[in-house]
Amino acid sequence: MNRVTKLLRNKETRDYFMSTHFWGPVANWAIPIAAIADIRRDPKYISGKMTFALCLYSLMFMRFAIKVQPRNLLLFACHFVNEGAQITQGCRFINHHYLSKKEQ
Repeated sequence: MNRVTKLLRNKETRDYFMSTHFWGPVANWAIPIAAIADIRRDPKYISGKMTFALCLYSLMFMRFAIKVQPRNLLLFACHFVNEGAQITQGCRFINHHYLSKKEQ
């Protein structure tokens, strides 16, 4: 417990928690959380264009998170999870709108 207290009192730690390098990715977690929550919803509500746009958005920001100095692994993790969630939603969209209609 003493190490944790010492770490939290450190100026670098406080500066990190008060920066956009931390709060930007924390706020960004709303996107993958919403996509994961929507996985159980009816696929007729999925927007194919928006899902595709969010896939591209997350791919670009994953690259950005690695290239920026210092690396922002929290941002990378957020967009990595979002990429997986959006790909899942995209597969559900394609299955509902294109593949399941051919079976009928």
